Amino acid sequence: MLVPSCENDGGDSKIDIQYGAVINIQKSSSSDTYINLVALQNGGDINLGFTIDKAVGDITSMDVVGLYIKSDGTTIFKGKFSTGIKTFPYTLNINKQKIYDAFTQLNSSDDFETGDQLTISAELTLKDGTVLKLINDDGSNNFSSNIASSSTYKVFQAYNVSCPSELGGTYEFTTTNVKAPTGESAPGPLTGTVTFEDQGGGIYNISDASFGGWTGLYGSGNIARNVQLKDICNKISYFGVDQYDEVFTFSNLVVNGNKISFHWENDYGEYGDTTLKRTDGSNWPALTL
Repeated sequence: MLVPSCENDGGDSKIDIQYGAVINIQKSSSSDTYINLVALQNGGDINLGFTIDKAVGDITSMDVVGLYIKSDGTTIFKGKFSTGIKTFPYTLNINKQKIYDAFTQLNSSDDFETGDQLTISAELTLKDGTVLKLINDDGSNNFSSNIASSSTYKVFQAYNVSCPSELGGTYEFTTTNVKAPTGESAPGPLTGTVTFEDQGGGIYNISDASFGGWTGLYGSGNIARNVQLKDICNKISYFGVDQYDEVFTFSNLVVNGNKISFHWENDYGEYGDTTLKRTDGSNWPALTL
């Protein structure tokens, strides 16, 4: 695995190649996938379990690092859960006391808020003595996009502070008033089904973030992939970007029994109005934006 860095002198560029390393951190299937705020407020505990193994590179030791990112996105606390790990794979379970011990800023359930996030990663010491941070102290990634999107390994795991969420399922959509900035339009109604695939912690993969809108605009097979839905104690939002690095947003959300309606758009300029209907006999919870 090569980690390139470039220094541009204004003309010719000098490129230094540094040998790096990558870990593979995977959540335990028997542990929590998010930090349950309701449980903490009721005096309960949490169990964040994961295993870290070497993936690429000559790693001699590892520190397990946590970044606690407050809901404002700018306040970040750094702590360490384990240091000097030399035996792999390494398994760790984190409860609330270990979080209190790692972060001087977190001392009780009152210090947790919805929308906060705990990111677990590592600082690696390589054979030549180089110390490699996989996540920078400001929360930015210190690795390339191909590593971030790898299906082979994960270099970090994120735990959202959230409430129990049950939005997974397949729903009927009706989408109208779809337009693109290049002039295409699809008045609709466009109908079909969309699936919210539960990833844990209030995060769901959306099978088509345009809810049939792109199919109406550009023809069969065109869907908005990779975008996720985030549910933080019934407050929902799009999360991440699509295959073209476009950011989606919701507005005008209305909840009415087994139906929700909303306006969606992205920063490319495409937009539409969608209604989702549950067919499982249940109503939607009191969702907000």
